[in-house]
Amino acid sequence: MPSTRSFAQARDRFADGADSPRALLERCLERIAERDREVKAFVYLNADGARSAADAATKRYRAGQPLSPIDGMPIALKDVLETADMPTGFGSPIYEGWRGGRDAPVVLALRQAGAVLVGKVVTTEFAATVTGPTRNPHDLKRTPGGSSSGSAAAVADGMVPLAIGTQVIGSVLRPASFCGVIGFKPTLGALNRYGMSDIYSQNCLGTLSNTLEDAWAVCHEIAQRVGGDPGFMPFQGGPKPAPAHKPQCIAVLETAGWARADEEAKRAFRTVLERLSATGVKLIDRRSSKRVEHLEQTIADAREISRLICAYEARWPFGELVERKVAGLSKPMQERVADGRNVSTDEYIVLLGKRQEMRAALAALAGEVDAFATLASLGPAPLGLESSGDAVFNVPFTALGVPALSLPLLKSGGLPVGFQLAGFPNGERALSAVAAFILQTNGGG
Repeated sequence: MPSTRSFAQARDRFADGADSPRALLERCLERIAERDREVKAFVYLNADGARSAADAATKRYRAGQPLSPIDGMPIALKDVLETADMPTGFGSPIYEGWRGGRDAPVVLALRQAGAVLVGKVVTTEFAATVTGPTRNPHDLKRTPGGSSSGSAAAVADGMVPLAIGTQVIGSVLRPASFCGVIGFKPTLGALNRYGMSDIYSQNCLGTLSNTLEDAWAVCHEIAQRVGGDPGFMPFQGGPKPAPAHKPQCIAVLETAGWARADEEAKRAFRTVLERLSATGVKLIDRRSSKRVEHLEQTIADAREISRLICAYEARWPFGELVERKVAGLSKPMQERVADGRNVSTDEYIVLLGKRQEMRAALAALAGEVDAFATLASLGPAPLGLESSGDAVFNVPFTALGVPALSLPLLKSGGLPVGFQLAGFPNGERALSAVAAFILQTNGGG
């Protein structure tokens, strides 16, 4: 049976009738019916609407008139994105069954491009800390990560070729690492992230997929229709990832999580670096570069700085829910609001300044470094569903606002661990060329 894991490969068979968007969707729905009782990725299945959209896409391909390169692509949406035809629950009992009656910009863009919206997938509460029921397809006793829990699990299990996620701390890259898929977080603001519950200044849309080609095509089509956040440069990566190109220099970052990272994951990470070095790629780190050392020092507190910034920014809308004593808001979210009320406006301004210092330290390496590499998680997905895992390796790149990828290249204990690769702001095209080279060099391309 043809795969559900790469839309680009399926699309190549649409024109000659060897496959069709409707047939691809039916394979996705069969997989969901077979597996989702165990994985629990979906919170709402839009089967009728998806079939209607897939039939329309099938007719367009037969007429030789597809709307875009993602026309007919089955896509799952993280349940923080508003949809006119589906409920949006934000992972909270407060909004169970809620319908806002409008599409978020990303949803509107996907519809206009002909994508087939299969349904909503599980998020942690308000894309924050309280986990949902989703399980890791590689081991049902383990977390899939979060907050884009259902997004990563659905793609990893072959239910859809791509899902939309969001990231404020590590919510795309960490679940991608745990589930063994490609997580992609574009530059801050490169995709219009309005129409969701997250109003944090670090929040951005991202994708979870099995191929770079699918991720780049979706981001490009979104940006072409609804742009980025107002005042931000839209996605600059192009409609396809760049061809593989050997980088001159990669900066290897250990970050604050290195001492606690899984030893087998670290050995696997070093093996990838050794293969790159053998091709002539220069590797530098804090021991060999003062600029890298300075960057490591400035991002050392990225998690605490980001935590306090997000707590301050949670005063609304979550503080408003606390004020009205709305039943159903979790204790951790109430504590986040309380923490934010203890951050003064002057302290918030200082925190923003520290975040800007991190970004300046990274910018100082432009022209010397092609990309930055580290682990995407401390190790494989932890046992249990009470926590979505530690984002210590992801949060620096979210705070920096740069494009970043988790590539499924590493293993520990037979479970996936991501190789994290980051670039410079609006440098998605250059980052894709480096990522493609690393995948080729390590048998993943």
